[in-house]
Amino acid sequence: MEKTKPSLTKPEQKFIETVWEHYRAKGRHDLPWRHTTDPYKILVSEIMLQQTQVSRVLPKYKEFLKLFPNTKKLAEATLGDVLKAWQGLGYNRRAKFLKEAAEVVVSEHKGKWPKTVKGLQTLPGVGAYTAGAVMSFAYNEPVPLIETNVRTAYLHHFFKNQHGVPDSDLIPIIERTLDPRQPREWHWALMDYGSHLKATVGNLNTQSKSYKKQSDFKASNRYIRGAIIRELSKQPLTIQKLFSKLSQMDSGRIELQLKVLLEENLLLKIGHQLSLPN
Repeated sequence: MEKTKPSLTKPEQKFIETVWEHYRAKGRHDLPWRHTTDPYKILVSEIMLQQTQVSRVLPKYKEFLKLFPNTKKLAEATLGDVLKAWQGLGYNRRAKFLKEAAEVVVSEHKGKWPKTVKGLQTLPGVGAYTAGAVMSFAYNEPVPLIETNVRTAYLHHFFKNQHGVPDSDLIPIIERTLDPRQPREWHWALMDYGSHLKATVGNLNTQSKSYKKQSDFKASNRYIRGAIIRELSKQPLTIQKLFSKLSQMDSGRIELQLKVLLEENLLLKIGHQLSLPN
């Protein structure tokens, strides 16, 4: 027997109206990943958008899909070529996971992407949110999503002046207000509205229990790893030459991040020579 959807409260009804009104007037309808239902292209956009602004992702998304237009092309590419195409986005492990996911789909699923949250989560680098996003945007399935913009929208309307709010308090409202008939477009609208709120009332995610303040990018290990990958994407280098190229950085930190990149198989080392993977 089908479960009856609980009645919405007046604030919830008003919230839904507000989100749709904003979307109709100011929605980001021209984003390229909103003009496809291909799960591969949706996954590329979702992986790129993790902790990266839309403005930075837009040109890289188009360039990446020109080089690797489908699952098979990405699976067949060398990791080195994928990392080169990823330059400018950071978090290079995301590129590695994306390529590995494509390889699994080709080798184990005959090129067909899984159509369940559970199936998608078996792929490298695909967690609960990313699996839910593919289900929503590729397959139009009503899977509740929670990320920074969605969280902002619900905190603003239902948890004013509250701090340390856990996602478990948001999820029941998210589930009640989810549009089961058009979840794809509802999530677009939610994300656009949340983005608008962040620009107008500030980052309300500081009220969330899951909030973590990001460190200065140029002081981070991520910045050092990105610089190493960037130099080696131009050409292989000896360790000595690489240190010379990155002389403005702390040598001890470079050495530590080289070790991390090698352990993650994002670099190759033959003798004293370093290069991107073949």
